[in-house]
Amino acid sequence: MDAGLEEELYDLLTRCIQQPESRELAARKSRVVEIGKELAADGGADAMENMFFAIENRIQGEIGADARPYRSWWNGIAGEWKY
Repeated sequence: MDAGLEEELYDLLTRCIQQPESRELAARKSRVVEIGKELAADGGADAMENMFFAIENRIQGEIGADARPYRSWWNGIAGEWKY
């Protein structure tokens, strides 16, 4: 499950970073939040942190962009997640 979610999250965030003015931004954000909820239900804030850490590193390494501003999209999902 995590590998599929990681790929989907990577694709979504990459598109959000590269196309911030896209009409699809709201739909992408909604799916990113859903993924966060799935991760939280499965493994709590630790699972969320592990996934986002991997995504941040991939995005930085592959397209040279910063995904950290998108961490806040998961605020409110798990009590420990506050960005």
